[in-house]
Amino acid sequence: MDKKELKELIQLMDKHGLVRLEIEEAGKRCMLEKAQAPLVAAQALVPQPQVIQAAPQAAVAASPRAEGTVTFNSPMVGSFYRAATPDGEPFVKAGDRVDPETTLCLIEAMKVFNEIKAETRGIVVEVLAENQEAVEYNQPLFLIKPL
Repeated sequence: MDKKELKELIQLMDKHGLVRLEIEEAGKRCMLEKAQAPLVAAQALVPQPQVIQAAPQAAVAASPRAEGTVTFNSPMVGSFYRAATPDGEPFVKAGDRVDPETTLCLIEAMKVFNEIKAETRGIVVEVLAENQEAVEYNQPLFLIKPL
């Protein structure tokens, strides 16, 4: 990666309010992180989300919060949305059953809305992130009791 590409990535981070960006391309990995988190403005949702598959070992980790539960962690940096539209019903709430194909939330990164799937069977015990909150990579988003 050359200086020009790095500058472009930094400009994208500034433009979209990102505090951390990780990219892996052709076996090379680059991580950029800012010292202070900027304010992230909520943006209008788009109707066509991109489906992101989180790495199961990174997405679901043992949780010290409640016996027999696991946390579902964010697979990326971005803005967390519980529903497809500002006035819409949340994808999931505490008490809902989920399966591997259940959409838990959307995470917007660089004006792309990524549909985040549960990738496990269980019951949502708690939603740990606030709607329209900026989330970090690997930040706990949901507490799930596996079935």
